[in-house]
Amino acid sequence: MGKIMLEVKDLKTKYVTRFHEDVYAVDGVSLTIEEGKSLGIAGESGCGKSTLALSLMGYYFAPLHYMSGDIIIDGTNISGMKPDDVRHKILGNEIAYIPQAAMNALNPTQKIIRFIEDVIHAHDPKATKKDIYDLAKQRFEVLGLPPEVLQKHAVELSGGMKQRTVIAISTILSPKVLIADEPSSALDVTSQKMVIKMMRELMEKGFIRSMIFITHELPLLYNVTDDIMVMYAGQIVERGTAREMVFDPIHPYSKGLMGSIIVPEAGTRDQKLTAIPGTPPNLKRPPAGCRFADRCKYATAECKGATVAMKDFDNGRSYRCRYSVEHLREVYADE
Repeated sequence: MGKIMLEVKDLKTKYVTRFHEDVYAVDGVSLTIEEGKSLGIAGESGCGKSTLALSLMGYYFAPLHYMSGDIIIDGTNISGMKPDDVRHKILGNEIAYIPQAAMNALNPTQKIIRFIEDVIHAHDPKATKKDIYDLAKQRFEVLGLPPEVLQKHAVELSGGMKQRTVIAISTILSPKVLIADEPSSALDVTSQKMVIKMMRELMEKGFIRSMIFITHELPLLYNVTDDIMVMYAGQIVERGTAREMVFDPIHPYSKGLMGSIIVPEAGTRDQKLTAIPGTPPNLKRPPAGCRFADRCKYATAECKGATVAMKDFDNGRSYRCRYSVEHLREVYADE
């Protein structure tokens, strides 16, 4: 086992609405990522993927609130740190974030170099403009962006260039952990391939040391990440290698999720598309038992009444279901 870059233990965070109602968006998530590895997170919209990403940053703004759990980055527990300490010591160089809708994340009134100056000065107020420009120029060239981009405004860039620019800014301090939240969304196929290639190169060249890649486009995860984690209603329901999760999902939700999309890989092209009935539960009042039970065709009264914990099997894989792996595989084989 390699060096652990990120370890999360039983993390719980919630939203508090304007009516003072609690929404338990991340409920007991645990995970680890080794140096040089990438983890994909998949799930329906509203399952908690982006909230988990924001929670891992350790920098909370209302209505999102930290409840409990540990976030350990390269041995440093950032849970409960003062916001100013997180901002100046952690964000950017320990852990960085590429937001959803990254193409709209740039202030249209500022030149690109100003964003980079702000990021670097937050950690090193003494950095000179020349040092910052030289670093930015080098990094942009690595990512296929000409130095002239640094003196442009966001409105002067194409969609693909904006996306690459945001990635370059987010990784300018070579973070130990990079969280990429749907970094290829709203891009054409050619631009998506370019972003994926760029993320791989960042890992290979050591500009980032580990990565979490969030997307609803599951085929992307198979080509980008080492492991895939499936999230449902604020909880992790299964984790395995990318190949295992695409070709041999165990949890009924993972099975349904993988069956609801076209995966252009050998061995999957003849599969019939299926739909998952129903809707996710209301996280203001999470179900007492399995959160997928109301939508699962294999569920019984016992599934709905008892809390289900994650179970390990088969060399590090894990899933959250009261049924055994053998039973689930037999059921799937009979269908």
